[in-house]
Amino acid sequence: MDEPILTMEEREAINGGRWFASLSPSLRHDILRCAFVKRYHDGDLISARGDSPELWVACAKGAVRVSSTTLAGKQITLTYVEPGVWFGDVAMFDGDRRTHDTYAHGATTILCVTRADFQKILAQHNELYEALMRLQARRIRLLFGQVEDLSSLPLRARLAKQLLHLARSYGVPNTPVDDELRISLQLAQEELAQLLGASRQRVNQELKTMEREAVIRIEPAGLIVRDRVALLRIGEGET
Repeated sequence: MDEPILTMEEREAINGGRWFASLSPSLRHDILRCAFVKRYHDGDLISARGDSPELWVACAKGAVRVSSTTLAGKQITLTYVEPGVWFGDVAMFDGDRRTHDTYAHGATTILCVTRADFQKILAQHNELYEALMRLQARRIRLLFGQVEDLSSLPLRARLAKQLLHLARSYGVPNTPVDDELRISLQLAQEELAQLLGASRQRVNQELKTMEREAVIRIEPAGLIVRDRVALLRIGEGET
């Protein structure tokens, strides 16, 4: 399913990524000049645990599901990589094999840079070292925040924060009610529960409570965020 170029929408997602947009024009140009495009159907395997680190990757469309497999053989979803986000750079430095499986979630497009090209870009742009350090620092801060939330916040607050994150990343106006946001990323309640380290039953109960409070609305086509301010208060533990 490889295609030679990104669509306009995909290019906007890459260029609009917070980290990528912070790079100098010359560095962005050199990254895009040597990058190539791969496209996947929903559920396709992108990379497997144990694979050698051959590619530095950005999500341009859809989502990349990062998962692991338990000893019992059950797949556990750890996170979703959204459009505009780069990943796989740690393995570019240490050379260790991939530690998790990645799958396409929905029709997904990724932008790839080979390890050889990655090293060439590093040699030509010292700026990339500092930029990647900032990227790693941000990831560590987010990770510590998630660990703290898991230890200190009730499920209701953690669910609210996760829904806000999904709304920021995948929210589209729910016309004709423009102040509502539809989360376009299709997640089963089991997948949402895995992100929160909780059971599907408990997550279902909290979602129904939020729906009764008119904070969200659950529809077959996706979850609707009706009141972002209320959701923010819940995430901060106020209600």
